[in-house]
Amino acid sequence: MPKESINLRDTSQLTLDIKSLVGILAIILSIAGVYFTLTGEISQLQLDVVRMRDSVGMNSEFRVMWPRGEMGALPDDAKQDLRIEYIQGDVESIKVKLDDHLAEHNAP
Repeated sequence: MPKESINLRDTSQLTLDIKSLVGILAIILSIAGVYFTLTGEISQLQLDVVRMRDSVGMNSEFRVMWPRGEMGALPDDAKQDLRIEYIQGDVESIKVKLDDHLAEHNAP
C-alpha cells in the first residue's frame, strides 16, 4: 500500500460546506463559553475562600481577646464593674468596722 501524503502550500485550497463551518464555530464557541464560565466560578470560589479565612481569623481573634477585655467592653459591663468596685469598698469598710467592734468587745 502506497502512503499518501498531504502537501499543504500557501496556494492550497480547502472547501467546507456551511453546515460544517457553523458546527465547528458552534463547538469552538461552546468550549470557550464553558472555559470562561469555569474560570469565573473558580475566581469567585477563591475570593469566597479568602473572605472566609479573613472571617475565621477575625472570629478567632474576637473569641480570644473579648473575654480578656482587650477589645473593649459593653457599657453594661462597665457599669457592673463600677458597681462591684463600690461594693468591694463598702465590704472593706464594713470589715474594718467589724474588726474594730470585735476588738473593743474582746478587750480586757
